[in-house]
Amino acid sequence: MEKKEIEIIYIKKINELKKHDRAYFEHDNPIISDKVYDEIKQEILNLEKKYKYLKNKNSPSEKVGYKPSSKFAKINHSVPMLSLANAFSIENIEDFLKKIKNFLNLKNPDTITLSAEPKIDGISASLKYINGNFSLGLSRGDGKVGEDITNNLKTIKDIPQKINKADFPKILDIRGEVYISKSDFKKISKKFANPRNAAGGSLRQKDPNETKKIPLKFVAYGFGDVEKRNFEKQSEYLKLLKTWGFNTNSLNKVVSTINDIEKNHKEIETQRSTIDYDLDGLVYKVDSIKLQNRLGFVSNSPRWAIAHKFSAEKGFSIIKNIEIQVGRTGALTPVAKIEPINIGGVVVSNATLHNEDEIIRKDIRISDTVCIQRAGDVIPQVLYVDKKKRNKNSKKFNFPDYCPSCGSKTVKEFNYSTKKKDAVTRCPDPKFDCKQILREKLKHFVSKDALNIDGFGKKIIQNFWDLNMIKYPADIFKLDFKKISNLDGWGSLSASNLEKAIKKSKEITLDKFIFSIGIRHIGQENAKTLARYFLNINKFEEIFDKEKRKKILNYLLELDGIGETQVNSLEIFFSNTSNLKNVSNLIKKLNIDDFKTIKSGIFYGKTIMFTGGLSKMSRAEAKALVEKEGGKILGTTSKKLDYLVVGDSKPTIKKVDKAKQLKIKILDENSWYGLLNR
Repeated sequence: MEKKEIEIIYIKKINELKKHDRAYFEHDNPIISDKVYDEIKQEILNLEKKYKYLKNKNSPSEKVGYKPSSKFAKINHSVPMLSLANAFSIENIEDFLKKIKNFLNLKNPDTITLSAEPKIDGISASLKYINGNFSLGLSRGDGKVGEDITNNLKTIKDIPQKINKADFPKILDIRGEVYISKSDFKKISKKFANPRNAAGGSLRQKDPNETKKIPLKFVAYGFGDVEKRNFEKQSEYLKLLKTWGFNTNSLNKVVSTINDIEKNHKEIETQRSTIDYDLDGLVYKVDSIKLQNRLGFVSNSPRWAIAHKFSAEKGFSIIKNIEIQVGRTGALTPVAKIEPINIGGVVVSNATLHNEDEIIRKDIRISDTVCIQRAGDVIPQVLYVDKKKRNKNSKKFNFPDYCPSCGSKTVKEFNYSTKKKDAVTRCPDPKFDCKQILREKLKHFVSKDALNIDGFGKKIIQNFWDLNMIKYPADIFKLDFKKISNLDGWGSLSASNLEKAIKKSKEITLDKFIFSIGIRHIGQENAKTLARYFLNINKFEEIFDKEKRKKILNYLLELDGIGETQVNSLEIFFSNTSNLKNVSNLIKKLNIDDFKTIKSGIFYGKTIMFTGGLSKMSRAEAKALVEKEGGKILGTTSKKLDYLVVGDSKPTIKKVDKAKQLKIKILDENSWYGLLNR
């Protein structure tokens, strides 16, 4: 699929979820079912998982839930309540296990034991117990800050108020799900749209007496803060929960092989209609808490857990037209405009066609009847054409040779890794002035992992763009808010809120700034690597100078994770005078903080490179340890290198020989582990 198309679908899903969040959380008036809501959310998270460059401040990967309501006190979670990555096939689960084994450097295919737990479709809550007393109950909120709903949670009979057990920890945050059974929901269905929204609306009542009238249930499954932990496995913890008086799911199971996983998933999906609560999949967690701690987290989800969703839903519609959209990186994405169709409770009117090769492979044409699927991978998408219903006069779709935005001749770049041309057709944007690319860059600039301007979404960008109010990022900081307050749909309060959000966004870290300017091939991790090198904005500005840039780029090639692709992209970007002007103007408007490095640890001030596989840990885990202990990872051997760690498995001889020539200290595996344990 083309990058542009991916970004378009992604932003649409973000805005769709945001709309439903507002209806549900702010107005307690949901407009879609709980199942459909979760499908949209999972679509976004899966897109982010597959395409690392996708980020947005309103994404569930960052927000997890929704900003806490003003109706309740806001309290920080002692341990964040993170979201989960999603799997939609057994292949996704195999990939999940493979990544875990690679990170932990495990060889035996059956060494990972998982706790498989049904994913009840309810409202997450955290219960803090101190010395056995239920003292605080929080909603998930945005994952970092929750709402104090203690009094409402105390009305739920499944939640013990006092636990008198000798083995109960002194402090324990119990995570679980508040839900309403299907049978109980039938009695109150006239008041609510579905069980999940009934549970959510009830928990957010100001008056606990009203909450008490709703038959809420609670099932426990996780933990946050704990002192002292007296369990070593997730499955062991689930058993303890039951002895402490909490409800746990009777369908919880420990699985260790891919066959067990697939069999268990199919069995529970088959039982789904007979189970007295809504569930939309299973959650798998690495059973060993020790391994969970080693695996840690990626962004806002754990490496050690994943949600295995149930089957996708499909429907048939007719393609009315095929439109080409241009993304931030110039990718041309074909989107099918279809006759609106209801799939799983959501009206779908657009479907992704991925790229030109995909259109040719599936022979997709305007007026074709097609099968549309809504699932978590790329949603919605065209699966296939029903050629029996094809019009005899239909013509093959011709992909444009020129950018529909600026008229530049389109290209398919050569991929040096695959030794083939990319499937993605791009606008090369030779003058850096393609209007659609500029507009999409603005959307990237205000997104969650860039400036993170609250309330500045795609529609507002489009509106201000159409009114010629913004063209480049720096224009955002010159907006006339008095004029904005007089626009349709705006007012003094909303304009003032936007002004405050923009002002707040001026405080930004160096890595987020580098990511925000939208240099192709520079994602979040690359931006952090660059920020770790430059350290401050003054040093970063040296890349604007042609002579200094040459030296900087030569050094950047030595950094781990920065290759020729990234260096070439930096050279192209900063060789353009328009880009230099726009970035310089932007720097003047922002307060860019220095990159904060770890100034302690056993590797502080040291540079380290690895070659060859290690026997007790993966290279990824080893690199993470180095950075955690204040060190820097290099990708090439040079005089700047302090240590070359040589693994037992297939080290690169050239790297070792060069290190010897440069008299760099070489560590074998035993010396490396000794350094870690000193």
